[in-house]
Amino acid sequence: MKGETFPNMQVHLLRHGVAEEGRLGLSDAERALTPDGRKKLRQVLRTAIEAEVQPTLILTSPLKRAIQTAEIAKEVLGYKNEILRTKALTPGSNVEQVWDEIRVHRKETSLMLVGHNPLFENLTGYLLNCPSLKLDFKKGAFLRLDVESFTPQPHGVLRWLLTAKLAGSHD
Repeated sequence: MKGETFPNMQVHLLRHGVAEEGRLGLSDAERALTPDGRKKLRQVLRTAIEAEVQPTLILTSPLKRAIQTAEIAKEVLGYKNEILRTKALTPGSNVEQVWDEIRVHRKETSLMLVGHNPLFENLTGYLLNCPSLKLDFKKGAFLRLDVESFTPQPHGVLRWLLTAKLAGSHD
């Protein structure tokens, strides 16, 4: 909307935790988090509380492991609202689809997206206006960047990246 301004938005990208391996009879969409994947996610999210992560909206991929990850985030972070599922965060989506989804929710002050690689590796560079940047976005990794404008091309600033290893959840 022309002339309408919005404050910077915190965008949190949370990659799903470690999930079961694919096997005959188990579709990719139905792969669930492992107990270890759940444990590491909880550690990362408890550490994120220290950074005062308080999403005003959580969007997730509709795949089981991402939904489970979003539900753990909801519990650990004390999120009270509904988690919304979006096809924009499914494997195979492109960064422009995700950016369009972010822009739909531009009135939110803190948006959490739960999804997959390679989408999140590509999305990070795109949101930072540095498409060649490829962060090693491990399973259960949690990143914050601030989006400074909602123009067709995003301009974000990376604030932090947290992995299970950094959060003290070692193998």
